[in-house]
Amino acid sequence: MSKQRKFVNVAAGVPGPKGAALIEKRKQYVPKGVGNNTPIFVETASGALVNDVDGNTYIDFAGAIGTLNAGHCPKEVVDALKEQLDKYIHPCFHVGMYEPYVALAEKLAQITPGSFEKKTMLANSGAEAVENAVKIARKYTGRPGIISFSRGFHGRTLLGMSLTSKVKPYKFQMGPFAPATYKAQFPYPMNKPASMTDDEYAQFCIRQFEDFLLTEVAPEEVAAVIMEPIQGEGGFIVPPVSFVQAVYEICKKNGILFIADEIQTGFCRTGTMFATTQFGIEPDIITMSKSIAAGLPISAVTGRAEIMDAPNAGEIGGTYGGSPLGCVAALAVIEKMERENLAARAQYIGDTIKQHFSALQKDFPVIADVRGLGAMCAVEFVDPETKAPAKELVAGLTKGCYESGVIVLSAGVHSNVLRFLSPLVITDEQLEEALDIMTDVLKSQYVTN
Repeated sequence: MSKQRKFVNVAAGVPGPKGAALIEKRKQYVPKGVGNNTPIFVETASGALVNDVDGNTYIDFAGAIGTLNAGHCPKEVVDALKEQLDKYIHPCFHVGMYEPYVALAEKLAQITPGSFEKKTMLANSGAEAVENAVKIARKYTGRPGIISFSRGFHGRTLLGMSLTSKVKPYKFQMGPFAPATYKAQFPYPMNKPASMTDDEYAQFCIRQFEDFLLTEVAPEEVAAVIMEPIQGEGGFIVPPVSFVQAVYEICKKNGILFIADEIQTGFCRTGTMFATTQFGIEPDIITMSKSIAAGLPISAVTGRAEIMDAPNAGEIGGTYGGSPLGCVAALAVIEKMERENLAARAQYIGDTIKQHFSALQKDFPVIADVRGLGAMCAVEFVDPETKAPAKELVAGLTKGCYESGVIVLSAGVHSNVLRFLSPLVITDEQLEEALDIMTDVLKSQYVTN
């Protein structure tokens, strides 16, 4: 812990005196329901580094919950925003249209999976994108039902909560929830029975889904299935490719739309621009947000043109949807990602992280699984004797990490998973230093028997 670090500096303590004072003010004026993972107040940030009001510097492995694939304050985005601010801020697309909205819709049609004609509507947040995707699917099919999956996360709005699986902290005492929403079982490969091969487990999960359409809701009543190609809040669960493809084919066979929730997986995080590419499917609708615009509040729903055209004028949209600032930021982010091949960088980062923690498994049997695609990867911790989720250990690890200068988040329904969402512009030196710090924290928190 006392090693000399090139990037990290937490000499002021976490939180430092200025941060502690602001925390007290926050307690007075901000409700406790607005959660917070790290007790710091940010002063400046650049790339993969964050500086707080006390002069501490951290390496960011949270990326604003997967929002900053292009890094904190990328120059291209800052320049685009400054230029746009001198023109106009928000005439509202429903009143006076503007070119950046159409330009972003055109670009998303080009880069999202599927060779068919596409159209895009823009909103503000991931939850809004999900809500609108469901509205469009219901309008197009004339059916009410929406199927999501166990451990899935789709937002904190009423419909988003209804589709989300984790009860605490997202749904507890918040009901009643939206009707005609159903939850099917999602694979959890780490918990595959030892007697099954990977292919047998995938086939078992497919049969579960087929049975679900017999026991819970008839296909004729289902407008859409919504799936995160890799579950985020649920613990960075990577399903078998054959399972995703089978669900997709079942949807096609029964006139059910397939909505890919790429809000966390999109924009190079998994080693391709969109994760669904790696599963060999072309979703009818894709929801996007988070890293689309380096932190600007904007989201998108892109889908087959005939589906997107189902709602009549005024039935989708919103006052701030597709703000000019968000649009120019998104265009700058996508250009940067393509120019710098951040998808390949994500693959390198993910391989480095997974190799690092896989090498630690022998000495730390509490590490039950190291998984992920690209730089969307995670480590799951369980008691090596009882196999019970090691929630308290992970809570200690996240605390020890930020106190040592690395910001990292937990995930999973048992909160026993460390998830890694560092900006893809992190340097090799910063990546190495962060992994060294996390290893030191693990050594200090866990003692082998």
